[in-house]
Amino acid sequence: MTGIEAVSDGVPAFRAPEAQTARRVLLALGRHPHRALPRNLRARARLRRGARRGETVNSQLARIVFGETPLYYIIQGVTMLILVLAANTSFADFPRLASFLARDRFIPRQFANRGDRLAFSNGIIILALLSIGLLVVFQGNTHALIPLYALGVFVSFTLSQASMVRYWFRHRRPRWPIRALLNGAGALATGVVAVIIGMTKFTHGAWIVVVLIPSMIALFVTIRRHYDDVAVQLSVDRVPGRSAPAGHSVLVLVGDVHRGMLPAIEYAQSLSPAARGIYVEVDPEQTRRFEERWAKYVEGMPLVVLRSPYRSVTGPLQEYLDLLHRQAPNEMVTIVLPEFVPARWWQHLLHNQTALLIKGALLFRKGVVVTNVPYHLR
Repeated sequence: MTGIEAVSDGVPAFRAPEAQTARRVLLALGRHPHRALPRNLRARARLRRGARRGETVNSQLARIVFGETPLYYIIQGVTMLILVLAANTSFADFPRLASFLARDRFIPRQFANRGDRLAFSNGIIILALLSIGLLVVFQGNTHALIPLYALGVFVSFTLSQASMVRYWFRHRRPRWPIRALLNGAGALATGVVAVIIGMTKFTHGAWIVVVLIPSMIALFVTIRRHYDDVAVQLSVDRVPGRSAPAGHSVLVLVGDVHRGMLPAIEYAQSLSPAARGIYVEVDPEQTRRFEERWAKYVEGMPLVVLRSPYRSVTGPLQEYLDLLHRQAPNEMVTIVLPEFVPARWWQHLLHNQTALLIKGALLFRKGVVVTNVPYHLR
């Protein structure tokens, strides 16, 4: 299968006339006189033709043609280098294929992004992780992966041949009936082989492909529908006239009086002179001390205290936003979050990520804008 595919893909590399030379090579592959046996048949043949236990088909062919001469060992070394290069082929082609699918919106668009070295880095990383996963699941036994490879190859051949039949019927180029007949015969032959492999090797790993291909197609269709739906909703065509918001409420959510809070208050007052501070009470004694410090260090901004008997921050805030929405359904609400940023990344682990939780809770709420005002620590 690999030899036929390599010849078909590498026609331009043959000596002119390229197409005729490639045809002769394919015919030679088809009528090869040597009787090299795959590993599972060599035991039955009892190694009668000089084949050794564990010897590959390529080694048998080279031994038959050249004997155990230096050229035989050179061919083995070159074969190893070719396999090393072939292993790299997937990492060159899969990311490019993934970029085509991402461009057509069948997989996430991140696969179409190029890295610093102008390669599709996301595709390379995903392929590496999938390859590692296969090796771990099959315990490094590449022979067990052959059913997956064989079924995948013949399914791909069947789809490509069937697509060519559709192409000839749609475009009707010169001699299209003969070409459509040839591609149809190829699709039928490879399709029958794919069914046979799927049935006979189902319990040997082919079931993975049988289950995976329909699942991937369903996933691709779902992703495409999502992107199409997003495009329709974000389109500016036929947008109905929108009235300006009836008002704008600015709320500063504070948990303590400190230097990191002061820039947020100044920013909120620059947005609206009617900005209000919001404090969620989890301890009445702390609330009393907070109100004293607020009156001392903050001027010109009223403070709203939300009671939270169950010590939840997002719950009372959501209820207060519901109240504002009932009072003014068309009003925009901006929530300003003061947040101090530690100087070292590991120092984030030592502080509560309350601002992150609040942003996540309000992410799906319409008419609410959350703004962070960072205060960087030395």
